[in-house]
This record gives sequence, C-alpha cells and structure tokens, in this order.
Amino acid sequence: MQSPMNAPADSCIFLLSPASVHGKRAQLLCREAAAFPLAQRVREGGAPLADVFSFVSGLYFRGKVAYARAFGRAPAGVPGACVITSSRGLVDLDATVTRNDLAEFAAVPISSESRRFCEALEASARGLRSRMDGRTRVVLLGSVATGKYIDTLVQAFGERLHYPVEFVGRGDMSRGSLMLRCAESGTELTYVPVDERSRHGPRPPRLEPRRWPKPAW
Repeated sequence: MQSPMNAPADSCIFLLSPASVHGKRAQLLCREAAAFPLAQRVREGGAPLADVFSFVSGLYFRGKVAYARAFGRAPAGVPGACVITSSRGLVDLDATVTRNDLAEFAAVPISSESRRFCEALEASARGLRSRMDGRTRVVLLGSVATGKYIDTLVQAFGERLHYPVEFVGRGDMSRGSLMLRCAESGTELTYVPVDERSRHGPRPPRLEPRRWPKPAW
C-alpha cells in the first residue's frame, strides 16, 4: 500500500535481483534440441532478459517484471528497470541475451567474495546514478537480508536505495505473488530506505492461495 514514504521522489527505478542460471530450467532452455519458442529465440539470436529470467526463475521473477513494468517511472533516457547480473552488473530488463550470455552469467558467482561480480555491479550502479536526477528513488526488488549485492548498491546509491517493507519475512514465492497482485490492482508497495534495523522482521500473514496463469513460452 502506498504511504507518504513513497511521495518525495518524482521518479523510481527498480533493480531486480538475479535469477539463477544453474537449475534444470536453465539447462532446458539452452538444450540444442529444445523446440519451444523461447529456447529457439535464445539459440537463434537472443531473447529479452525479462523473458529468459522469468522462465528459469518462475513466479518470483515474473512478479518482479510485472511490478517494475507497472510502477517504473524513470527520468528520460534512463531505463525504468534493470536486472542484477553476475558478470555485467545492472542490465536493462529488455536487453537481448543469448546462450553465450547465459553461459557467461553461470561462470561468475554472485557473491561479495567475487571480485568480478562486485566490480561490474559497482561500475554500472555508479553509471546509472550519474544519469539520474536529484529526485529519483532506486528500489531493490530482492532480498536485503544479506550483503551480497546490498553492500555494493548502498555504496553507489546511498540514501536513495529503498526496498518494499512488505518483503520482510516473506519467502520468494510469496513476494512474487504479492507483486503480481499489486501490478494487477495498481496498488504500489511501501518503500523504505535500506537500514539494518528494518531488514529483518517477523513473517507476515500468508496470502490467500491463488493460481496464476502460466506464460506460453
């Protein structure tokens, strides 16, 4: 639900936490014999990062994409949503990726101990900040419980970095469902600055069960 905390910023850019490219669905997507349309697109010239990560991750990433598209308000010339990647930092949600790109992502760990990951994320985050105006808020749609990307993003964006307080205590599937509901209803979440005191909390009440239609990949 919106609150006065959402009011000061004229524009809002969303940063989506990454999807794993090590699971069975990523392997299926990259199989030479895979005949479904998304796999063919990845193999033959590339597909949007939003579609690829939604396929390999499922409901959680689909929720992030739907939410970012519904509520992104970026300054002119700046993407409304970027995805954190392991080797290239922040990448436009609609950037085209191929099997080679996915192989590159898979080769670099997403960890605060990974120099390549941290350097790419820092450089792209600072580049994004240099293009933002003074009233742009940056909202992370992802976990803030660990420092694997939060530490680098805080250094780059400082007080501008926020996250939805409704995420605290929820698992990935619950967050995905919550964001899909928000995108459908037009109800924006409440953003608060990244602060150690507010990054942990009790589990909220469960959402009522709901079936979401699966995309036609």
